[in-house]
Amino acid sequence: MHDELELLREWDADAAPLTGPARDRARHRLLNAMAHADKPAGTGPSRRRALRFATAAVVATAVTGTAVLIGTDGSGEGGAPGTSTPRVQNAAAVLNGAAAWERKQEKQPVAPRDDQFIYSKRIIKETEQKTGEVKTYTDEMWDSVDVSKPSLSMELGREMWEESGGEVWPPRKWSELKKLPQDPKKLIWSILSLGSRVKSDDRPISDLDKLQRYEAYWLLGELLKNPVLPQGLRPAAYEALALVPGVKTIPGVKDSAGRTGVGIAHTGREPYEGKYLIFDPASYEFLGFRDERTSASGKKKYAQLSHVVDWGIVDRVRQRP
Repeated sequence: MHDELELLREWDADAAPLTGPARDRARHRLLNAMAHADKPAGTGPSRRRALRFATAAVVATAVTGTAVLIGTDGSGEGGAPGTSTPRVQNAAAVLNGAAAWERKQEKQPVAPRDDQFIYSKRIIKETEQKTGEVKTYTDEMWDSVDVSKPSLSMELGREMWEESGGEVWPPRKWSELKKLPQDPKKLIWSILSLGSRVKSDDRPISDLDKLQRYEAYWLLGELLKNPVLPQGLRPAAYEALALVPGVKTIPGVKDSAGRTGVGIAHTGREPYEGKYLIFDPASYEFLGFRDERTSASGKKKYAQLSHVVDWGIVDRVRQRP
């Protein structure tokens, strides 16, 4: 444990704060580290490496922990509810509607090869909560499909390299994505059982404890961030989210294009209103994400709205479709 405490002492408190996606990747490493820390050698990262991942993830989460500040002035900026609030919708109805919309739109995608990269371009609209100052960023990512090559991503315009190797969620290899069940209930148990002691079974989803419910919501949300999924998996993920206890709607929110939508959040972590998925309230088309971050000093808080505007499969880093 001494080594892990040294890592904490060495943390640079003045480092640039992580964005929502960067913090999510830290959580990926934390979950993976927790899952593999006690496994025999050869089946995953060593305990030392696992603890380093876990420590780094905990520090990253602590430094960028978010406090929710939802405005009530009717502006709707940063996802705040407006004065003209639409009718409250049932979360399951929104998510099942999103699944139906997706099934009408989706086509059989081209499967990426293991040696390729998944390219995506995101627009992030970030609002400083206290001053209302808004900045817009265009971030691009090149993710190695089989994680054998370094991946390149941008975080608020800054380039960051991800080391090769290790495990990621969601998986990028097509063969691994194809193994995920498309039955909503089985999909929940399957993702919870990956690298953990939770067994995939036929128990009711209501048997999940509080932590497992939030974890299921979070893992499914991360799966939906993958721009390319096997046909049928995305609508199945929406239907699985509809089954998770604790999922609720937040009406009258704004997406990064200024459109009014309905948010889908989970009540498992308080406060929960700051991070959610955004859907069109009529068609149930998925519009984007909302997240929050706090500056390294802890003095500034930001609301982030994002959506993917382009994606494709390429052969090398910095190549575009």
